[in-house]
Amino acid sequence: MDTKDGNEPANLLKKGVSLINKNIIVFVFFLFFSFIFWYLNSLGKELEADIRYPVKYTNIPAKKSLTSDMPSRLNLSMKGPGYSILKLKISGRSSPLVIDFSKISYRHAQINQPEDYYILTPPLLQNFNSQIKSACKITSVKPDTLFFSFRPAPR
Repeated sequence: MDTKDGNEPANLLKKGVSLINKNIIVFVFFLFFSFIFWYLNSLGKELEADIRYPVKYTNIPAKKSLTSDMPSRLNLSMKGPGYSILKLKISGRSSPLVIDFSKISYRHAQINQPEDYYILTPPLLQNFNSQIKSACKITSVKPDTLFFSFRPAPR
């Protein structure tokens, strides 16, 4: 056999490694591409998810201030189309749920502590669902009770 290049086995080895590297790149590309299609397909189905959603408190009674640590976020259990849930996860950071003290009923937590109150969150579900304006429905809120205290506002 007459060859011009005496390193033919080395060249074949390089070509083989190059071919394997190209095949791996093509495989990884199509694996990623199939993952994207699978994810988009799953978003079209009915899903359940928990979302940490910001909360804003308004219309605190006159001459009062909230002193205890009210949560700045609530865990909402949602059910709905995956695209709507994804949209809420993304846009939820910019539009908080509003708890309006003039429109909700809060109760005394203890008889001997007149400043301590609590709010039950299940009665707020309908209000929260109307605020998010989405195809998703809130099925539950955690925590289910919000404890807080009113103190006289500083002058």
